[in-house]
Amino acid sequence: MYSGQTVRLTLHEGGIAELCFDRQGESVNKFDKLTLGELREAADKLVAAPELAGLVVTSAKNVFIVGADITEFGKMFEGTEEEIAGWAGQANDIFNTLEDLPFPSVCAINGVALGGGFEMALVADYRVMSETASVGLPETKLGIIPGFGGTVRLPRLIGADNAIEWVASASNNKPKVALAVGAVDAVVKPEKLFDAAVRLIKQANDGKYDWQARRAQKKAPLKLDMIEQMMVFSTAEAFIAGKAGKHYPAPVAAVKAIQKAASKGRDDALKIEAAAFAKLAKTTVADALVGLFLNDQFLKKTAKAQMKGAVDFKQAAVLGAGIMGGGIAFQSASKGTPIIMKDIADKALDLGMSEANKLLSKQVERKKLTPEKAGAILSTIRPTLNYGDFGNVDIVIEAVVENPKIKKSVLAETETKVKPGTIIASNTSSISIDELATAMKHPENFLGMHFFNPVHKMPLVEVIYAEKTSKEAIATTVALATKMGKTAIVVKNCPGFLVNRILFPYFGGWEHLINAGADFVKVDKVMEAFGWPMGPAYLEDVVGIDTSHHIGPVLAEGYPDRMARTQRTAIDVMFEAERYGQKNGKGFYKYETDPKGKPKKTADPEAYALLKQVQKDGQKEFADEEIVERLMLPMIIEAARCLDDGIVGSAIEADMGLILGLGFPPFRGGALKYCDTLGMKHVIERCKAYAHLGKIYEPTESMLKMAADGKTYYVK
Repeated sequence: MYSGQTVRLTLHEGGIAELCFDRQGESVNKFDKLTLGELREAADKLVAAPELAGLVVTSAKNVFIVGADITEFGKMFEGTEEEIAGWAGQANDIFNTLEDLPFPSVCAINGVALGGGFEMALVADYRVMSETASVGLPETKLGIIPGFGGTVRLPRLIGADNAIEWVASASNNKPKVALAVGAVDAVVKPEKLFDAAVRLIKQANDGKYDWQARRAQKKAPLKLDMIEQMMVFSTAEAFIAGKAGKHYPAPVAAVKAIQKAASKGRDDALKIEAAAFAKLAKTTVADALVGLFLNDQFLKKTAKAQMKGAVDFKQAAVLGAGIMGGGIAFQSASKGTPIIMKDIADKALDLGMSEANKLLSKQVERKKLTPEKAGAILSTIRPTLNYGDFGNVDIVIEAVVENPKIKKSVLAETETKVKPGTIIASNTSSISIDELATAMKHPENFLGMHFFNPVHKMPLVEVIYAEKTSKEAIATTVALATKMGKTAIVVKNCPGFLVNRILFPYFGGWEHLINAGADFVKVDKVMEAFGWPMGPAYLEDVVGIDTSHHIGPVLAEGYPDRMARTQRTAIDVMFEAERYGQKNGKGFYKYETDPKGKPKKTADPEAYALLKQVQKDGQKEFADEEIVERLMLPMIIEAARCLDDGIVGSAIEADMGLILGLGFPPFRGGALKYCDTLGMKHVIERCKAYAHLGKIYEPTESMLKMAADGKTYYVK
């Protein structure tokens, strides 16, 4: 009946048409301009064949449809709200044509159906779902709401309360859940999917199911009176606003769109959705979150390219047990790579195994693992006090104490115990990889592999190459990090590498501010309101003030012009008072254990008293805007320097390193994306206001040139 590059129409026995999504040359189906154009032509063919008995919508891929082509969003979102709403309207015209066909329709969902893919499924009168499929509307994760009818059809199908939960949470739902709420009508084995869809059409035509009533239900206003509407929507909006937070407007906007359209028929309701979609598409939040999705795809492609030439690895080892070693061992073993954990003390090995066991037990509690599976994983971690089995190890991760002499000694000894070609990686957070490489006879097999704490939660691993590191070593280490479920970013060796190098000027700006008399509690509140998961004083306590005090001089030596300490700081004061943060219960804050066993912070008068040593002129009030600028400008500038120095290959890698390694506010997109949002000319003007505070506020030559040329780090 019709054949295009992305869809085809086939006529089957009994007058049943099959609309199959099958994008040529690609592994997945998605909605882009080409697909929508061809879907329009296919829909017109179906309208011209009213004698058909029914329509089955299928996919020839392992997934159904992954959603809209997000790579097209950048250009499209540059249009006006009217133009963006018009784009959604054009798509909905096609969907409406399919929904209004004069015969019953069934969608056969064979795999992942997300966003526009699930909205396509909602167009059909009925949905049959494979046992291996999943469905959902994840748009709020991108800072937008569904634009192809998701906020209109889903609440009319499963009820407003269920639809609000699905849309606001952006959940990916399994067959059991989808069937329970009525989002799908049947769940079958994958091989029976098409036959089940055909049978459902025949039953609808035989009068067993009233397909016209089902269709009318989706096109009519919601069946809620005014009191029910008020109860559903007011409660939902308050709850979702509290959960999403003020920086993420999309979940609340979705609730409002559903509410506003509740008393409307389909066509008017779709216009309300399109207007809400367009308004969100123009926000900086949507710009940043859509960018994050694309950046994540970029990192995956980059890692894939960097893994070329990787050596096959079957056995790993970690040197140094304890919390970090146990975390690394857990991560490796749980993702299928057996690991030996070596230490020089039984006590440390016990701690490492206890950490791994604790993490596995939590997964059992959450029903992510069976006790048997958890036990099997734990058995692939082998604690040892000697190098007995190191002859079979393919890659070793050194995670001993952060001391260059000790690390060099351990690394040199390890090299004599492993087979030729074994890769040895140091999990250092600050020590030069080139410096550590001087202890190695084969520096080509050596590099850095910096995990962030806690290992099981933090998604980033910095893979740091030294001057003599081979491409093979980089490729294999990226492959191991990827297999461990981490995002690897390859970084050129320098003091602080990428993340800590950019973090410390932020801390430097904060230390200047505290010395000038700022209240650390207020600064924390301002930066948390800006979007950071924790303010700088709280972050110092969590990282460990002793750790920060140790790394500071390393960075000061590497970048004396802007990171050298010219005066005593709040960190010096706390360190000298042996207030190390959460690890010993007192830092800038005092920590006590809450009923759930988690550390709870309270402001400590002793910390204020100690800070008087560096706050010579007493406390002073600072405006919120100044606090943000004095901390964020140094971070932007240092991120620009990392790019200029070739520490990372792109603005994307710099920004994603900060988001994945530090928790930089995702809705701001990273330091360089945030710079783009502010505008480079504005950033440079604000730098001038703080020039008297030192070189950390001095923009780079590249920044000045970008301002003059009107350029940005990200090109739409």
